[in-house]
Amino acid sequence: MVTVPFDGGRYVEYYLGNAPSLSTLLVANGAAFLVGVSFYVHSDPSLAALPTFLYPLFGDSPTAIALATLSLATLLPNLGNRVRDAPTNAPLVYLHTFAFVWLVKYGLWTVVALNLHPDQYVGFGAAALWDYWGIMLTHLLFVVEAFAIPYYGRTTGRALAAALVALLANDAFDYVLGYHPPLRYDPGIPLILATLVLSVGTVLLADRVFDRVDRVDPPVPSRRGDDG
Repeated sequence: MVTVPFDGGRYVEYYLGNAPSLSTLLVANGAAFLVGVSFYVHSDPSLAALPTFLYPLFGDSPTAIALATLSLATLLPNLGNRVRDAPTNAPLVYLHTFAFVWLVKYGLWTVVALNLHPDQYVGFGAAALWDYWGIMLTHLLFVVEAFAIPYYGRTTGRALAAALVALLANDAFDYVLGYHPPLRYDPGIPLILATLVLSVGTVLLADRVFDRVDRVDPPVPSRRGDDG
């Protein structure tokens, strides 16, 4: 069995297993989603330039937050029971997998994008403090939140494959069609390559940190003398 790669199980169990803390996190995610949507509404190009059903491909960070919020909301019926023992089924497997990879990818993507041309963002004025430090730190929290999901979620090979296809389709939408998140510079080869690496890397990471419900670990051979 693969476990979450940090010793924070008891904290995850406490905060996601109690109604006040779980509800607070859901409300915080909802507020962050609205802030993200506002950014894309006022960007150039904006959401208004796209058909409604393409919004999730353009608004990368709001999509990640929406998936994470849905993933966490599935724990509400489980309140009163151990978070680790939350039930799973095929739709939840895909939801938890997609939420994890979207959070990790676009949390790290934002950090990479800001730091490829820091001269466009770094500053210490009121606006610059948010445009660089605020955005970078809040997106790093995406990664922190993502690592709570494998504590209660599961994945499968098909879910991982679907997540990879979806991420690469999103990359094509961003860079082939030109609907990447608005930047203060033209994305070049370094950012495109970094994006592709993140797409593949986050799926490989998901395979490592999630328990797989479609894979049974082989039994460990007993040592001589273990039977007595």
